[in-house]
Amino acid sequence: MNEGRMMTDTLVIERRGRLAIVRMNRPERRNALSVDAMLRLTQCANELAMDKALDVVVLTGSIQCFSAGADLKDSAWWEALSKPLMEARDIAGAGYRMARAWEEMPQMTIAAIEGYAIGGGIALALACDWRVAADNSYISLPEIGLGIPLTWGTLARLVALAGPATAKRLTILCERIEATEAKSMGILDYVVPQGQALDKALAIAAQVQDKPQAVVRMSKETINATAFTLAHLASHAAADQFTLAAKSDESRAARARFSKK
Repeated sequence: MNEGRMMTDTLVIERRGRLAIVRMNRPERRNALSVDAMLRLTQCANELAMDKALDVVVLTGSIQCFSAGADLKDSAWWEALSKPLMEARDIAGAGYRMARAWEEMPQMTIAAIEGYAIGGGIALALACDWRVAADNSYISLPEIGLGIPLTWGTLARLVALAGPATAKRLTILCERIEATEAKSMGILDYVVPQGQALDKALAIAAQVQDKPQAVVRMSKETINATAFTLAHLASHAAADQFTLAAKSDESRAARARFSKK
């Protein structure tokens, strides 16, 4: 399919020749990532990765927000904790598999962020090759305040991009970081006026498409292997960390406070 549009209850996929635009489409939940949404994003990445006629994939949300992060009101997360260990680990690992699928796509990937990218939202964006954000947008990693560790391989990517001190600041202090500061940290690559994130991403995509694609893919593979190989080793127990921490009394209390909001 060289041109066209496909829509599900969680994603809208638009094809423009050798470019694909993937839009998260859960406006009623601020594009929060339910377990089902993660599975669909994983499937989407895997299917697009197989398309040799595709050069660039742009991932975006709405003009209001990129994503509010993991949907902690999705009962599938917490029901998993009472399931047998193998089932619990499988569900807990859904986010890691999603982020890894996007990171390993052979095509160049660009996240276009408007509004905000929180928690799992910025985790997903970090799995893309580049991040473009509107100048009024912000990022935040509130996981520790909610009693759960930052998993999905995000800590490793964050350390690789911004260094250990900045990674600790964002994860442990749970600070809200505005777009301009996030760019200075190395977390964002481009900051543009409000409403222009997608346009900038498409302009970057056009630059990529102007290059010999085999060499682009070789270069991406080498850069990722150099930057993230040891980082992936550090993330091997991410699902187990989430499962263990989520069962603690502190985590239950934090979730109870969150559910009342």
